[in-house]
Amino acid sequence: MTPSSRVRPPVRLTAIATAVLVLAACTGSGSAPTTATATKLVVGLGYIPSVQFAQFYLAQQKGYYAAAGLDVSFDYQTDVDVVTLLGQGTIDVGLSDGTSVIPAVAQGVPLRYVATVYGTFPNIVFAKASSGIASAADLKGRRIGTPGRYGSSWIMLQALLGSAGLSTADVDLVLYPDYGQGVALQQGAVDAATGYTNNEPVQMELSGTPASVIHVDQIAPLPGPGLIVSTKGLSEKRSALARFVAATLHAMGDIVADPAAGYAAASAAVPELAKDPATQQAVLAATIATWQSAYTQAHGLGAIDRDGWARSIAFMSGLPDHPVAGTVTVDQVVDESLLGG
Repeated sequence: MTPSSRVRPPVRLTAIATAVLVLAACTGSGSAPTTATATKLVVGLGYIPSVQFAQFYLAQQKGYYAAAGLDVSFDYQTDVDVVTLLGQGTIDVGLSDGTSVIPAVAQGVPLRYVATVYGTFPNIVFAKASSGIASAADLKGRRIGTPGRYGSSWIMLQALLGSAGLSTADVDLVLYPDYGQGVALQQGAVDAATGYTNNEPVQMELSGTPASVIHVDQIAPLPGPGLIVSTKGLSEKRSALARFVAATLHAMGDIVADPAAGYAAASAAVPELAKDPATQQAVLAATIATWQSAYTQAHGLGAIDRDGWARSIAFMSGLPDHPVAGTVTVDQVVDESLLGG
């Protein structure tokens, strides 16, 4: 579903968000009046610079962060590293899979999930439409490419197979720690692969190969990626982090209303994206769609579905190869206080 066919979700304008807008208007370009007093925040984003991070680039370029008194820099890491670095205090805020936060907290890592970015769980299994793979049951005996036996893709794959009465023992797993499973699928080395609904199948379709995509969100209640912070950060930098969340959600709302602005911001931040505008705009359109869900439609971008998290924790704790080492509650995982009221 393209973003143009979705109703724009309400963006909760908290007192913090309103202050960001007022400051941006007063300073014109959005530059902070006294940059010497700006709070530095290092933000961990996933893997490599991408159009999928357009909201962060837009907030930076339009001065939303500066107007909020923030000096923001980006650090690109894998999801596992974002969790580790945040727990160590090396970075201040990160974008991370919800399925990574639950086991990390269960193991004692002092983290909290503070704002939803992907309202819809983006991990999927995809295949060429010509493969005949259209459902989880069709995966039995097939070669499936995935980065490894860890992370959100691994959890998603277990959920999909379990929904058809299968387990990972019923498929031929081929591991691609270099994330090359999509290329392997195109070359015929595997029959299906794990990936993201806003990435690999989009690019495969654009290359002229029809894709078959199997989603897990109707099968298992898994939380999408969102903003995470440390409990120490919540204590020591609460105001700055709240302003960062508000400015980022503001930028997300801008991009939902005007995707072209998001693409322009991403292209300015990562010039090589401009070499293939059709692909990058299609990836961004699919990304915007994943930001939204029935819950965010009703409660606003960034809203956290606590009931959904409770179901996610219960589900992950019951997986055959589950990564949840101990008991964990919703209150130990999420914190909505930075969203305001």
